[in-house]
Amino acid sequence: MANTPQSKKRARQGEKRRQLNASQRSTMRTYLKRVNKALGESNLALAQTEYRLMSSTVDRMASKGLIAKNKASRHKSRLNAHIKALAIQS
Repeated sequence: MANTPQSKKRARQGEKRRQLNASQRSTMRTYLKRVNKALGESNLALAQTEYRLMSSTVDRMASKGLIAKNKASRHKSRLNAHIKALAIQS
């Protein structure tokens, strides 16, 4: 438990930051799920649209330090490969 005024303030700031990070992480995961859902339904047009939205969101989270840049690149690369495979099938 924080005792000094400084440590109390830092505890408040940390909690505020934790809640913001959790919200942003949830948003990012939602966009990832939307792309996966479109891929599961074999809906190429929807998957491409959702991918564009997801890509910018994931890049934003990486630039803010919420996730590592390599993790963002990995997500984008794998989903893009699935979209290209779906385009070849269609």
